[in-house]
Amino acid sequence: MYGVDVPAYSHEAVNGEELLMQSIGGDVYRFSIFAVGMSPFMISGILIQIVVACRDSVSKARISPGKIGRISVLLTLVIAVLQAFVKMLRMKFIIEGEALPAARIIVIAEMVTGVMLIMWLAERNTRFGIGGRTMLIVINILEGIISTVRGYEMKSLTSPLAVSMLVMLIVLIMENAEKRIPVQRISIHNIYADKNYMAIKLNPVGVMPVMFSTALFILPQLLAVLLSYLFPGHPGILWWRENLSLMKGPGIAVYIFCLCLLTVFFSMVLVSPKDITEQFLKNGDSLVSIHAGKDTKKYLRGVMWRISLFSAGVMSVCVGIPFILQMKGNIDGAITMLPASIMLLTGLWCNIFREITAIRNCDSYHPIFK
Repeated sequence: MYGVDVPAYSHEAVNGEELLMQSIGGDVYRFSIFAVGMSPFMISGILIQIVVACRDSVSKARISPGKIGRISVLLTLVIAVLQAFVKMLRMKFIIEGEALPAARIIVIAEMVTGVMLIMWLAERNTRFGIGGRTMLIVINILEGIISTVRGYEMKSLTSPLAVSMLVMLIVLIMENAEKRIPVQRISIHNIYADKNYMAIKLNPVGVMPVMFSTALFILPQLLAVLLSYLFPGHPGILWWRENLSLMKGPGIAVYIFCLCLLTVFFSMVLVSPKDITEQFLKNGDSLVSIHAGKDTKKYLRGVMWRISLFSAGVMSVCVGIPFILQMKGNIDGAITMLPASIMLLTGLWCNIFREITAIRNCDSYHPIFK
């Protein structure tokens, strides 16, 4: 970016927190136009989903996808400007004097442009490629893992790699295990009538909360920096600014809380007991041995609470183990996020593999008439 002191960053070590932030599309080198990454788009997506989830089915039907898209772009732009402003305050410039304010404005504009460019690339890959916007995240994770592992000897990587393999195994089990609830469907009158069920994964939303919690974790950091800029010298604000880091206890606690909150929230929104119950009533279907209507919704809500809390607990343990090892001095701070990166990569590859399998199966069918 214009006016940034690039050599000053080449001598600074990249810590684990920056590697995790890189996984959501950011620039680990911190001086290119992609320094902000995809986090503004993710944060705006979280806020919009919260608003939509609080509305009833009639209100949801009245909101067009085009309107939601325009609101999302506008909100993304606002968050991108705020985040670019905060990042600009931390940057080192080679320009001084009267030209410095103009250089700062140019840098903010460049970072916002980078966010829009990433969104455009993600949209193009969603239309014409495989994996959607997650493919950009996969590339960033791979680049971060390779650059991290390459800088250490194998002896130093023994513990992180062992934890990473354990985390990978847990994620594979969670991604492929499911709870099956028997369903009675009035439209089926054959030998398969007794084999119908509704499947709910033990990890209903995959590793998506890990990515979004990383983006959401930026919000309190952003707020702390802005407040310290408005109220310089305030001891409470300065304490939060210093401790809202994944290298310190309070920051870790906030991150784990964001992860649990988003896991439960996304599970209840994407596998909505209310919407499923309404769909059953419209189709005349029902769960076996459960009355339709309120009893079905109550039962599904209980199931989703238990599954989402279990998923949140497992994901929190997988992410929290490296933090505990780091505090005990068993893992270097720069490779603390290696297990979390492996967990993200495993979950994303499971989804991409399913998409590739679906496309391959679809292409295997031949038209009856040519």
